[in-house]
Amino acid sequence: MRLHVDQRHERVLELVRERGSLRVAELAAELGVSAVTLRRDVETLAGQGRVRRLHGAVVWPGGSVVEPPVRREPAEGPVIGMIVPTTASIFADIVRGAREAVRAQGGRLVLGVSGYVDTEDVVQAGHLLAGGAQGLLVAPSWSGGVPVDGQERWLVDRGVPTVLVERSAPPGNPAAALDRVRTDRAHGAAVGHFAALGHRRITAVLQEGPHAARIIEGYGSAVRSLGLEAAPGAPSVREHGDYEASVDFLADAVCRRGVTAALVHSDEDAIVLVPRLQALGIRVPDDLALIAYDDEVAPLADVPLTAVAPPKRSVGELAAKLLLGRLAERGKGTRPAPRQHVELLPELRIRASCGGGPPTR
Repeated sequence: MRLHVDQRHERVLELVRERGSLRVAELAAELGVSAVTLRRDVETLAGQGRVRRLHGAVVWPGGSVVEPPVRREPAEGPVIGMIVPTTASIFADIVRGAREAVRAQGGRLVLGVSGYVDTEDVVQAGHLLAGGAQGLLVAPSWSGGVPVDGQERWLVDRGVPTVLVERSAPPGNPAAALDRVRTDRAHGAAVGHFAALGHRRITAVLQEGPHAARIIEGYGSAVRSLGLEAAPGAPSVREHGDYEASVDFLADAVCRRGVTAALVHSDEDAIVLVPRLQALGIRVPDDLALIAYDDEVAPLADVPLTAVAPPKRSVGELAAKLLLGRLAERGKGTRPAPRQHVELLPELRIRASCGGGPPTR
């Protein structure tokens, strides 16, 4: 029911007396009248000296305007550029981890993909920086995981904070001075598990690529430190373009050289190899215990594969947090903290392909 003008005036006085001051628009909305009507009421009451009108507000005589808090839109957080060779395989989870960390700081992650083409890295970097990226997370398309022949020059000349992701640089290389976060692929978890199960003669079938050197290094070091015997000469499946050479090597290693366990990089390769070995009468894990590397699809194998699982999401998260810290240092003008080279240990996820111990012959 609409209030009579006298009743409305009394209600205005009551509300202003209670609250000290009110915006004209707020008071009109509360009384259910138009702003024009309310302004006429206020002018009448002000003319009688019963209220004061000031800065679009109605004020109780002797009071002052209480300014309501101004709602401010949050300032845009940092924009982080990230360059990866692919969004498949391990990089899918690495990107997710980085995105979540950046988002938690109110920032935005912008992605560039190089497709494992070395020259595309610099193109993507230029595009991201021109678009406003303030720092870079980069997994360069270095075929061996480290730069050669000056591949790092574009990276160290960017002039923005940069963190290497799942890549490194040798001592003395300019890129070695960059922050980096990567999986410690030299960690010999697979070999240690074989040894704990009692295997003494083992081998490895590994693929070429950015991570091969570190996996081979760790495999060899673990074999030596644990006093195991390693069957040499395993071909890379990617080297031959098919799996026949790897199948022949493993069959010969099991049947003629007493090998009882093998590390295979990657899951996909292991999934292809297992049925081919079984077709030759070599059972997994009864005749050959097997550990895969990557743990992308290892649980889905016919014989679920024990696998070394890089901490993919954590790598992306920590790399992003490290870069955000560098941007914060720059924003505050503080002295930068020492550069960091962070290595995260992979996890060994035990499944059926290892069995309970070495085969008896």
